[in-house]
Amino acid sequence: MEARSHHLTAAEVSWFAPICNGDDRYLGVRDPFYKSAYRNAAHIARTADELGYRNMLLPSSYQVGQDTLAFAAAIAPQLRQMNLLTAIRCGEVHPPMLARALATLDHMLLGKLTVNIISSDLPGTKVESAVRYRKSREVIEILKQCWTQDHLNFKGEFYDLDLPTEPVKPYQQNGGPLLYFGGYSPDGVDLCAEHCDVYLMWPETEDKIQEHIDKVGAAAGAKYGRKLDFGLRVHVIVRETESEAIAASQLLMSSVDDESGAELRNRALDAKSYGVSKQAALREQSDKDGFVEDHLWTGIGRARSGCGAAIVGNPDQVYEKLMRDHAMGIRSFILSGYPHMEECGLFARYGLPRLETCSLPEVLGRRPVGIPDSPLGGGVRR
Repeated sequence: MEARSHHLTAAEVSWFAPICNGDDRYLGVRDPFYKSAYRNAAHIARTADELGYRNMLLPSSYQVGQDTLAFAAAIAPQLRQMNLLTAIRCGEVHPPMLARALATLDHMLLGKLTVNIISSDLPGTKVESAVRYRKSREVIEILKQCWTQDHLNFKGEFYDLDLPTEPVKPYQQNGGPLLYFGGYSPDGVDLCAEHCDVYLMWPETEDKIQEHIDKVGAAAGAKYGRKLDFGLRVHVIVRETESEAIAASQLLMSSVDDESGAELRNRALDAKSYGVSKQAALREQSDKDGFVEDHLWTGIGRARSGCGAAIVGNPDQVYEKLMRDHAMGIRSFILSGYPHMEECGLFARYGLPRLETCSLPEVLGRRPVGIPDSPLGGGVRR
């Protein structure tokens, strides 16, 4: 089944906020200048907004840095046009209060909130994968009820709730904030097929990306009668020439050996997940220089858990690679690079002007043109 926005010639081009101890000039060198302090992360967010990126991923991890919801609330009034893709781990916050926090953020952002759903173990806990996904499904269903119905009446395995929904109504209409998430296990694919708006993937070879888009799209259509959009989370290194881009990639990894790379990879909560193991397998398929196909470099994954490959090349090569992904159905690109401030500017110079960009909440009719009739908007106060 084709993607929901298959007709869309534009794409949502996003940058990444390194709020979880994840920024450096050289991977493996912990320079205090790149700490995930509020000052640094906020500067990157404001810069990305000014440069024209349409969304920004705010990750979630139990590491030194910024709490995701707190950072989102602090930066929201400082943004002009950029959405925030705010990550939440299912089960961290009681679902009705999570719905309220996200609705508050959505009003602060005037409808520019998007939500990255994460189904993983909470810090210090270990739960069977199938149980985690069942709980995540309940959290998502509660959020959707809160945002679309006049009353929350939910009875499940983990939650039994009977509440009015007036306190949790978001700014966005027609379903509330878009939900972005991914999963590679059968349980993860099924959850996404039923509930996600944008299915997110980490880098793969182009044939594997197409295969996965077809698989997840077919599952959503056959079982749930839904169409999804698709997104790609990938690093990028673009320079005036291909040789300069390759040199920059080599310099980035010049201080990483096997031991330090493993230590950096294993810091993340999700370092042992199925998706991360697929990134490791991708790296094993690469050539001696770390390229698994033209301009897709896996060397960065030697020191990164999660997204483990970068698009590397000159402006034409990077643009053509992104356009091939777009032709397969990708409508959301979530980009990053080290250090994040500098690479944000470099991609804005060499890549962003050539791309037709959009905001998916606007394209999909979630963000109202005027003030909505929500209780915190234009609705009657009761």
